[in-house]
Amino acid sequence: MSSQPNLTAFKPISPTLDVQKLIESSPKFDHAWRLSADSINDNNLEDFERLVLYQVVIRGRPLVVEGFHKQLNKSLFSEKWLREAYYKKHEVARDLSKGRNMPLTMGHYLKNMPGLADKMTAFDYANPDRQRIYLKDIDCPPEWRDYLSDVIPPSLFYLNKSRQKNTTRPESSWNPGTAANDDPITRAGDLMSSFPPKMRAENLMCYIGHEGTYTPAHQEMCASLGHNLMVEASDGSSEYRKATRPGSSIWFMTKTKDRHVVSEYWLSILKHDIELEDHFAQLDAWKDAPFKTYIVEQKPGDFILIPPLAAHQVWNRGTRTMKVAWNRTTVDTLEMALVEALPLARMVGRDEQYKNKAIVFFSLERYSKMLHRIDDTVDDPEAKLLWQDFQRLFVLYTSILLSETFSQNARKKQPVELIEYDSHITCSYCRCNIFNRFLTCPSCVLAGPGDAEDNYDVCMECHVMGRSCACISRLKWVEQFSWQYLIRLHDSWRRQILAFEEWDNTDQNHSPAPQNNDSTGDKEALKDRFPPWSVARVKMGKKSLAEICQEQLKLRPWKDPSQPAPVVAAKENGYSSEPDSGSGSSPRKRRKLRPSLKKDEGICHFCREVEPAWKLASCGHCELQYCYGTLFRAFDIHPQQAMEKYRWLCPKCQNICSCSVCREDPATIPYEPRCLLPGHDTQKVADFRSVESLVDFRVSNSRWLKQSGSDYSRRIAQRQQEAQWQEQEIAENDKELQNVPFPANGVYEPSLDPELGGLDEIPVDPALFDSSFANSNSPVSG
Repeated sequence: MSSQPNLTAFKPISPTLDVQKLIESSPKFDHAWRLSADSINDNNLEDFERLVLYQVVIRGRPLVVEGFHKQLNKSLFSEKWLREAYYKKHEVARDLSKGRNMPLTMGHYLKNMPGLADKMTAFDYANPDRQRIYLKDIDCPPEWRDYLSDVIPPSLFYLNKSRQKNTTRPESSWNPGTAANDDPITRAGDLMSSFPPKMRAENLMCYIGHEGTYTPAHQEMCASLGHNLMVEASDGSSEYRKATRPGSSIWFMTKTKDRHVVSEYWLSILKHDIELEDHFAQLDAWKDAPFKTYIVEQKPGDFILIPPLAAHQVWNRGTRTMKVAWNRTTVDTLEMALVEALPLARMVGRDEQYKNKAIVFFSLERYSKMLHRIDDTVDDPEAKLLWQDFQRLFVLYTSILLSETFSQNARKKQPVELIEYDSHITCSYCRCNIFNRFLTCPSCVLAGPGDAEDNYDVCMECHVMGRSCACISRLKWVEQFSWQYLIRLHDSWRRQILAFEEWDNTDQNHSPAPQNNDSTGDKEALKDRFPPWSVARVKMGKKSLAEICQEQLKLRPWKDPSQPAPVVAAKENGYSSEPDSGSGSSPRKRRKLRPSLKKDEGICHFCREVEPAWKLASCGHCELQYCYGTLFRAFDIHPQQAMEKYRWLCPKCQNICSCSVCREDPATIPYEPRCLLPGHDTQKVADFRSVESLVDFRVSNSRWLKQSGSDYSRRIAQRQQEAQWQEQEIAENDKELQNVPFPANGVYEPSLDPELGGLDEIPVDPALFDSSFANSNSPVSG
């Protein structure tokens, strides 16, 4: 009887792997959609942008544009040039075998790459002692960057500030309006460009690797769009009197909509967290996965577009591969980042380099100035698209302000310290960037280098979760913008949105369009969608994040950091930390006794543990109490979700409580946790002064999953169903997603991709597609 393979272990890929046979070996594998770079230059650039929007962003599938090597200068993009130009440049390579960094020079690494690759033979590639030295995340040479800016379609390039046609490309019908000495009135391809240079995250990077180097499975940071171009690779010829192996990279990519299925599979089966980027999945793991995997063998000239939040990993082959990669932030990625990516990053303590909330603010400022110059571009459709993006950014800005607004019922004004915004303040716990308001501890200040001080600053999201310094309470409020200034901007930008609607209802001669019931209704609907600030605050219907922090600062006790609290046994797992005197060495569950309560204490209805009242959520109907650790692990209720309700209803009142007593009630449908929570020891990355006072996020919810009877297959099925619903919803709302004007002669060929059913009205020129690939025996899918 054969044993089941261990899918959790690292298993290298053989140098002799046939990628085409691998794809044919499993129905879970498929080719990614490909098109030719030549077809972009030969056709309308706007059609290509629509294709990227629908294929990569909305549909969330990878796209490969092949053939860019024909447009590259082979003398510039070569190992010889790089070695001669940057021979003595110091870099930090990653020793993947030992998990450590290795300082070296560019010349030393390039010189030794053939020797490192030659040791990866078909008989010895799995040897754990083999060195895998990867030169990754290094700065891209400025010479390469300048050249690529004239080759890559402008809307897709790094820090693209406008969508102007590139001067090196054929003439296009696209000629956005401009004003003298001003930016063109057009949307930015990368909203990071709205920042002043000193605020931008430098993410134009190079990756140079040899056979056996790899990048573990991960998602692009902050739900951004990933771009990766292989600019050079060894071709098998002799170099420096030594034979080389052809270089390429194997990519394993998933769809955006499958991200929750991927996460559950990684946690439950592979025993790793996709958020931590610490595991390279073996081939058998991809074959057994409950989702489709797109496999691409990237060769020189292949430009891969990676969907937001789509997991992917890369394996390098041959003597040498050289790639240039960057990320872009758009309105679509900002929406996903603020709602999904940043909360996940905060849970594991991953630093946020992209300053997403600040991007919203600075992009609105820049777009607002453009819209003020709209008179000269009345007939430009790009102005309307700019206005639509302005609206979406404004919605995000409103949600940010609503989260930071103080309680309206406060008897006196909240004292707040105002400091100048410099974009570099981060949370001492989760390391995410802080846009405006945050909390700082006046007691936990350390001396920094020179006259600097190392303050303990915590974002509101972390404070609500119980994360802070050891003082827990008595933290002070700080803001980086005057609140009245932010509100004035909100009202000004709102008026600008409404004014543009009036402009949009006029003809090119600025004469008013005939008024009818439809236009009046549209204007009223716009006013209702973008209410004044005072109305938006009332319509919020729940406590803001800042209001919760105000309440918790009053409820939570101050702890003197100079007086450490006594060490007590952990209670969240329900087991004693010491073995019972009459039972060998295995601990057993405590016998529950009726506890005696002190003042300001309560009992968790679920786990029956006595806790301080500030660590318990109290039901607004039956007054039962649940500890926040139980709510988080057994009911998927984040502390903020319970605290923000003016009248929170407990699981028992919702008839979903899964405790042993409530399970006996026939009216109760016990709640099953939606996914596995592995538990993260975030204190390894947080400031050493940090504590978790409300929920111990190191504790997994595996015991709650077993108690509820939840199993992996049922959770996966639920996630798959959600993914299907999401795709159906996109297809049903397709017309609402068409935010770009289409040419009258646009054509779309549905037969090229049967999975894109319902998109037959999307005009994408079929000439964009590589006909040789479409007509091959390999299946073409989106």
